[in-house]
Amino acid sequence: MDPSDDAIAAELMRLAQARGTGKSFCPSEVARALANDWRPLMPRIREIAAQVPLQATQRGKPVDPVKARGPIRLRLVENVTE
Repeated sequence: MDPSDDAIAAELMRLAQARGTGKSFCPSEVARALANDWRPLMPRIREIAAQVPLQATQRGKPVDPVKARGPIRLRLVENVTE
């Protein structure tokens, strides 16, 4: 069973808050936490990451998580606690 968009958003924010400001994580960590067959979830996770208060980076520079090709990292947007 596929996780809902709300479940993905909640896990994205839970992991970001657990890491804290200034720390990033790979979106695949969220996918792996939500499904055994996690690779098909990656496009949805990137789409949902674009809708929550997270910043996507690639090589340390901000990118659009949906349009970026290759690996990205996600982190909390400064001054967001929820």
